[in-house]
Amino acid sequence: MFDIGLPEFMVLAIVAIFIFGPDKLPDVARQAGKLLRSARQTLTAARSQLSDELGPEFKDLDLRDLTPRALVQRHLLDDLDDDVPTRAGHRPLEMDEAPPFDLDAT
Repeated sequence: MFDIGLPEFMVLAIVAIFIFGPDKLPDVARQAGKLLRSARQTLTAARSQLSDELGPEFKDLDLRDLTPRALVQRHLLDDLDDDVPTRAGHRPLEMDEAPPFDLDAT
């Protein structure tokens, strides 16, 4: 997700040592661990509450489909393949078909 490799992690560790100092670093790491654990517990509780309230529909719910890009693709771009409303007696042109030539057109 964050794409942090070993070199980036080492830079972050060195910066943390300079900012907090070697004597405060264990306390800061402990507090960060508690914060992360609390955030995970809150997320797990919210997910289980959502699952309980939605029931079997929760398994069908894919939250990744709710991104703006996915919504645009699903609702706007997929409608391009639908039937185009036409006037009576006319049909839509095919992709490679030339439009008819009208001599009376101005």
